[in-house]
Amino acid sequence: MDKVLKDAVLNGLYNSNYPGQVNLTPQLLSNSDEKIWLSLRQELLSANSFTWAVAFISEDMLVPLKQVLEDTDIQGTIITGSYLQFNSPKVFYELLKIPNLTVKISTKSGFHAKGYLFKYENYQTAIIGSANFTRSAMLANSEWCLKVSSTENASLTEQFKNELSKLSSDSIALSTDWIKAYEKNWIKPKATKQLIPQEITPNKMQREALDNLFEVINQGQRRALVVSATGTGKTYLAAFAIKKYKPKRFLYLIHRTQIAKKTMDSFQKVIGGHKKDYGLLSGNHHDYSAKYLFATVQTLSQDELLKTIDPAEFDFILIDEAHRSAAPSYQKILNYLEPQFCLGLTATPERMDKENIFEIYDYNLAYEIRLKDALQEKMLTPFHYVGVEDYEINGQTIDETSDLAYLTAEKRVDYLLKEIDYYGYCGKKAHGLVFCSRQAEAKALAFEFTNRGHKAISLTNQNNETERQKAVKDLEAGKIEYIITVDLFNEGIDIPCLNQIIMLRNTQSSIVFIQQLGRGLRKYPGKDYVTVIDFIGNYQNNYLIPLALTDDRSASIDQAKREAQLPSFIGLSTINFSKVASEKILASLEKVKLDGLKQLRNAYHELKNELGRSPLLYDFYRLGSVSPLVFAQNTSLSSYAEFLEKMGAEISISSFEEKVLSFLTKELLPGKRIHELLFLKLILDYGKVNRDQFESELKKQGAYYNSEVYDSIQKFLMLDFFDVKTGKTTKKVQYGNVPLIEQLNLFDFTFSEPIKKALENADFKRLFTDLIKTAIALNGQYDNQQKFTLYKPYDRKDACHLLNWPLDVSAPMYGYRVGEKDCPIFIIYNKDEEKRSSVYHNTLSDGRSLHWYTRSPRHLDSAEVVRLLSGKINLHLFVKKSDSASREFFYLGEAEIISAREEKIGPKQKPTVGMELLLQTPLSSAMYQMLFTCEK
Repeated sequence: MDKVLKDAVLNGLYNSNYPGQVNLTPQLLSNSDEKIWLSLRQELLSANSFTWAVAFISEDMLVPLKQVLEDTDIQGTIITGSYLQFNSPKVFYELLKIPNLTVKISTKSGFHAKGYLFKYENYQTAIIGSANFTRSAMLANSEWCLKVSSTENASLTEQFKNELSKLSSDSIALSTDWIKAYEKNWIKPKATKQLIPQEITPNKMQREALDNLFEVINQGQRRALVVSATGTGKTYLAAFAIKKYKPKRFLYLIHRTQIAKKTMDSFQKVIGGHKKDYGLLSGNHHDYSAKYLFATVQTLSQDELLKTIDPAEFDFILIDEAHRSAAPSYQKILNYLEPQFCLGLTATPERMDKENIFEIYDYNLAYEIRLKDALQEKMLTPFHYVGVEDYEINGQTIDETSDLAYLTAEKRVDYLLKEIDYYGYCGKKAHGLVFCSRQAEAKALAFEFTNRGHKAISLTNQNNETERQKAVKDLEAGKIEYIITVDLFNEGIDIPCLNQIIMLRNTQSSIVFIQQLGRGLRKYPGKDYVTVIDFIGNYQNNYLIPLALTDDRSASIDQAKREAQLPSFIGLSTINFSKVASEKILASLEKVKLDGLKQLRNAYHELKNELGRSPLLYDFYRLGSVSPLVFAQNTSLSSYAEFLEKMGAEISISSFEEKVLSFLTKELLPGKRIHELLFLKLILDYGKVNRDQFESELKKQGAYYNSEVYDSIQKFLMLDFFDVKTGKTTKKVQYGNVPLIEQLNLFDFTFSEPIKKALENADFKRLFTDLIKTAIALNGQYDNQQKFTLYKPYDRKDACHLLNWPLDVSAPMYGYRVGEKDCPIFIIYNKDEEKRSSVYHNTLSDGRSLHWYTRSPRHLDSAEVVRLLSGKINLHLFVKKSDSASREFFYLGEAEIISAREEKIGPKQKPTVGMELLLQTPLSSAMYQMLFTCEK
């Protein structure tokens, strides 16, 4: 740390009692490590008030802002303007909806400011730079903003505050009249013209899918499945495939005439040819002779019609919504026709009825792109999801048992419409799809919405196809604002203009949740984002919501809690929960065991159905609904081999082999250090490894290397590291008491003889190799140039291992241990004073400074204190927020001792040494909020 800051601390200019008062250590925000919006959000949640001066505000950033401001009592002012007419009239109308916000319009010519000031009781924080309050600037662009926190008298923030005060005095209050006047003369800025290609060509995803598909076809396979999220161009992908395949006759099978017509038009655009080559086979259309025939399953499955067709008539059949393929009507057609190739297309291959769709398509998954991938590739319209609490009265909230009268009560409808209006939608008019739980509720809500000026219609399975088509057309034309339905439009419907998705039902399945969310994400001219409002009641399955939204496969309660409380991002999409909604999700998480054997069994059989065989850990890494890490973290399982045996898989593993696999599963599978993994892989590949060969491989992987780590690897793989008594025996004995490696000669290492013998067992070798391969893949999230990766989780044993200590001395470590070169410090941070069980009141007040205590009794002249103050010991700080969290701590980086003094603590006033520590890297906003604002 630089001398100026040290002097500031030692001379009392630095006050650690007030968060953010490090006025000599500004922070640069740039969207590179984390979103700029997270820093603004953190300040909004903790400041007393705020004033922003920002020239440009985009409508697509207002939804997450509204959520934060609705969830807090903070009062604020935004000063903006009409420079270049960037701000649309609708932005100003939306800003007026926020009750705790004052909006002013600058009268200065060329107003182009971008600054954010947050006021606290004793200090203020300023963020000044290049970022306007637009979605691109807050979430994606390469912006530079300087964040400075200081006391009221600090020069920079004082100047900024004075400038804001002058600007505010010269500004006028935003009003409806001002907006109307602005609206009359406002001309929407012209978007950059894009050249329209003369020919429709495949995008990146479609090219990859076509390559994979034709690889399957060229291998002589007869069936395959493509999984592609709604809106990613499945129809055009299918057309490109048929254009390339050049079938003599082609059959496209779908379940609705409306979709068949649209699909036929898309195929003709891609393939070309005469219009007579394309025909429909449905209730009112019987174009039997068309080369490209688009048929509804209801019509084609009729016995009298199907029998008139030669089974080999079509050489290529394509099944849309292929997850329906297990239905009797589809099976009748598939069992009768004998095409050269059959392709299934679906957005969601998982079936609620547990039918195995993958088996129908011979386990040939040609390509897969899920919702998260599609959003990151910008194939879909971004969404802003807001989870808010459902209507509550007298402490009663909607749950699975609520009666219809409560669901459709006048006050609930008023509340729903108030929230829906507050969060709004993109564009001039609402085009909304509302999912509710019961048919009677859908009808009653449609009536109530319409009576309140929001014309709506209910659609259920009682409505016929004609009525459904008319409702969709009326929604697209703006004749109605909302279609209210009960799971009817989860799939198979295309309404690109949708700009609002409203969820008024219990989330019973992640599959259905993603289906419903995906309804509104298809791109459409003028649609920059989709507002998704989820009214969360007291439902048992609330925990599924953050898991589905983030595609979380960790099966970690701690991770799910973080996702329920902190905003998440998928590309330009944001995920936000109100405080009360978050609490309801947390309550449901307390009642479920995400990594229980039942959940793992379901994940196993789901993946087995997809693969047609027992999955390995690497299969879980690539395709599984849970991460392979779950098998390392599950305390009831010693290894994946034991799990396979529980699942009834036919494997033959000896007791010793099981212990070796247990060692690999528990100690190496998490992939926190690549060194041991590469060492084992090289021996697997070549039978032996020497130091030069190993060092060369590490360089290829960009991993650090020295003699200490080389010695550490040997002790670890020879199990000497574990030769420490835990309970009645040592962990070395628990892992088989046999080294994995041995020294072959002066230069080379190889497997020990017992391991060589075990590798003759095909089952053991397959699982051994799979573990190494999976661990190397999981290591991808770690920085192998460093011993520890910032903000990744580690336990005390990991610290001993990665610091290259000869033994696992984690059991007696507790708070810290001073080694020869390093001292890991483990802190359980709990800001609630009354709940702290320890007298060591460690603090991390501003995200960078820490007042930390040694053990007692200790004095400034105690041996370990002298060593700590020598400046020769590297301090590594690990923190978790409570004892109830997992055994792992988050690594916050190295720290430096700024000052030290003797203190007395506890009821008995025992002597200890208190030290002021300073982190080398300031906490990120996300980590700060996770540690200090989330539920413990």
